[in-house]
Amino acid sequence: MKVLVINCGSSSLKYQLIDSETEQVLAKGLCERIGIEGGMLSHTPAGKEKIETSVDMPDHVKAVELVLQSLTDKENGVIDSLEDIDAVGHRIVHGGESFAEATLITDEVIKAIEECNDLAPLHNPANLIGISSCKKLMPNTPMVGVFDTAFHQTMPKKAYLYGIPYEYYEKYKVRRYGFHGTSHSYVSKRAAEILHKDPREFKVIVCHLGNGASISAVKNGECVDTSMGLTPLEGLFMGTRSGDLDPAILEFICNKENISISEMTNILNKKSGVLGLSGLSSDFRDLIEARDKGNERAKTTLEAYAYRVAKYIGAYTAAMNGTDAIVFTAGIGENNKDVRQMVGDYLTYMGTGVDRGKNETRGEEAIISPGAARIPILVVPTNEELAIAKETVALVS
Repeated sequence: MKVLVINCGSSSLKYQLIDSETEQVLAKGLCERIGIEGGMLSHTPAGKEKIETSVDMPDHVKAVELVLQSLTDKENGVIDSLEDIDAVGHRIVHGGESFAEATLITDEVIKAIEECNDLAPLHNPANLIGISSCKKLMPNTPMVGVFDTAFHQTMPKKAYLYGIPYEYYEKYKVRRYGFHGTSHSYVSKRAAEILHKDPREFKVIVCHLGNGASISAVKNGECVDTSMGLTPLEGLFMGTRSGDLDPAILEFICNKENISISEMTNILNKKSGVLGLSGLSSDFRDLIEARDKGNERAKTTLEAYAYRVAKYIGAYTAAMNGTDAIVFTAGIGENNKDVRQMVGDYLTYMGTGVDRGKNETRGEEAIISPGAARIPILVVPTNEELAIAKETVALVS
């Protein structure tokens, strides 16, 4: 079965066409600057060089149209016609409490997604635009929504409720939801396979460390806690997001700087985290280069980041009464040996750590803990697109 995976942002659209039987990516690409002058389409067929085309895309319907034209192009396409696409899997950021698993997209499902728009105002409306655009151009092709929040719906109340008046949960569903669920699900299952463990009898801590970052505790195949909350702002501090902080800080800074809550929230989302603390960059490669040249703020930022990752690992080890494995994934987790080493140095009390030689790996599956370690530490590259394709196939089959 050939599955088109769509990840639609407010001004971008990522796609992959995947053969679900062989798990081969037949083609992938990115539409950038949708609705903005200077649009760009990048299309990479399997086994060929990337093709970049400057083209204006006034809306997402046009972007989807260009994607489909690229996939069926006589010279650089990979399918003969749109009928060769058996299903479309859409990444959807927020499903609230309505969705605990992937779902066939119907009018009722679209309405339920719309009701979550105020929980993810930057993401859900864009995801819905992607769905409507695909439905317009492929009205007879089955479509599936795969939710970032779904995997975390197994959390117990003790993990997802906040210490605020219960009426806010009852009226507005203010609670912890968690994100990156597709990644956490895929990586936790893959770690069990690598270690020859039954996922139903396996406790693992997954550290999804990218520009956005979250950690999850997965026990017997189900998420029991995760670091992101009502929104992706909670938890670890990230590339530009603040992560955990004293909520009274918002009012304090708003009064001192004479700014609104909306302005403050924008600062917490786009000007904080690694960027705000270092004053240099949100890219960890820049920070490591600066640290190695003697920049103290870069050094402190990296140390603070690793410290918080280690604290969450310790907390989730306690939450599950132990863990069988710790896994690094996503851009930083898969590729940044310095961050992995700094985190690993905190974990010797658990009878584990990071072996410097094994830690030289980059972007590949590997066990990076010493051979005698009681708890293995792994690197497992995430593959959210493949996970979305698999869930799509399971439903439409």
